[in-house]
Amino acid sequence: MIDPATLAAFALTSLVIELTPGPNMAYLALIAATEGRKSGFAAVAGVALGLGILGLAAALGLAAVIAGSELAYQLLRWCGVVYLLWLAWDAWTESGKAEDLAQAGSLLGLYFRRGLTTNLLNPKAAVFFIAVLPGFLPAAPGFGDTLILSVTYVLVATAVHGGIVAIAGLAQDWLSDSRRTRLARRGMALALVGVAIWMLQKT
Repeated sequence: MIDPATLAAFALTSLVIELTPGPNMAYLALIAATEGRKSGFAAVAGVALGLGILGLAAALGLAAVIAGSELAYQLLRWCGVVYLLWLAWDAWTESGKAEDLAQAGSLLGLYFRRGLTTNLLNPKAAVFFIAVLPGFLPAAPGFGDTLILSVTYVLVATAVHGGIVAIAGLAQDWLSDSRRTRLARRGMALALVGVAIWMLQKT
């Protein structure tokens, strides 16, 4: 079993990593600022589920296969880049306006799915469970040990992401003007392109 001191050290490490700017942080902040906190929190829930799936995959040894295969890693990375570029195009053209989606009753579900997909297609999230998590496991780790650390990481990450959304959501009132909203969405599109380029530079 993992001792409390090791668990605390892992939680602190997870916190430091999550506070480092990356795709999830940028995406969630942009969603909250342009579409509001509810949409941001829906995306947070999607990201949390994505991390949970990756944690379960790590516990089952599947994440190691991705990390050990250059082809699988690069395929996942490129899928993530393409998906981010598609989101950028969607934001730039305003084809997914919040008011239209809200009328269809699908706004929160949309951002939940986007948060989930964005996270699952981020290979760096999967690699965390290979490069960082094993260093905190006991000499002969079991499924439960990996699962405990995975759950801890998801909880820490979700708390950080929720805080980002809460803070970024304060900007929504300022964006109530349609012109400002349009500029913000286009700024969001450019930022998503920047995140995609950032992912391309990571090897």
